[in-house]
Amino acid sequence: MSEYAVEALNLVKYYGKIKALDGLSFRIYPGEIYGLIGPNGAGKTTTLRIIATLIKPSSGTAKVFGHDVVDEADVVRGMISYLPEEAGAYKNLSGEEYLKFMASFYASSKDEIDGMVSEAAEISGLGSRLKDKIKTYSKGMKRRLLISRSLMIKPKLAILDEPTAGLDVLHAYHVRRIIKEYSRKYGVTILLSSHNMLEVEFLCDRVSIIHNGKLLIEGKPGELKEKFDVSNLEEVFARVTNLE
Repeated sequence: MSEYAVEALNLVKYYGKIKALDGLSFRIYPGEIYGLIGPNGAGKTTTLRIIATLIKPSSGTAKVFGHDVVDEADVVRGMISYLPEEAGAYKNLSGEEYLKFMASFYASSKDEIDGMVSEAAEISGLGSRLKDKIKTYSKGMKRRLLISRSLMIKPKLAILDEPTAGLDVLHAYHVRRIIKEYSRKYGVTILLSSHNMLEVEFLCDRVSIIHNGKLLIEGKPGELKEKFDVSNLEEVFARVTNLE
């Protein structure tokens, strides 16, 4: 078994002539919450999609718990959950029906399905609204439902792309809190992307700042702030990009 939950080495990805990733390397330890931060277009989503086995790198390698995301994609898919930024749900199902449907892909018995749905209900905090159709949900409620769907299966690695994108302050706070609590409770490794650097500062054990497909700097949020003698990661990012 690899000592790393994720090991990405020299990832390069071209879309036509556009170089989305330019030799990106990083490692994530089991149980860690690890953040990729940077502006839109930095290569964050491309990286997550490679780790999630959805696209292949042009060159370089990535492994999840020692398993290659290209050569052993089926094995990797059995270990992960992936939540895209623009994920949707079946609007004519109730929240509970949707969770049962999704749980059925992972569970081998009705009791196991019920256990996952119960877990998701607690994670989402949606209470009786789980009985209502998803089309009646606000964007924040839908995002909480989708986060709970990603975590209820207790993946070894949860990959979350902009988990609080577009949410108001209260919904974003709830989502951040459940991500952090769930990771600590079950030892789930979490790889997330965000352009909200204050959010990542709250959530992540370590972060990589990436820009134009390259890793500029990596470390614990507190250490990076101390290194540049600034008060938040946004200022670290400004300093690093100016230094580049």
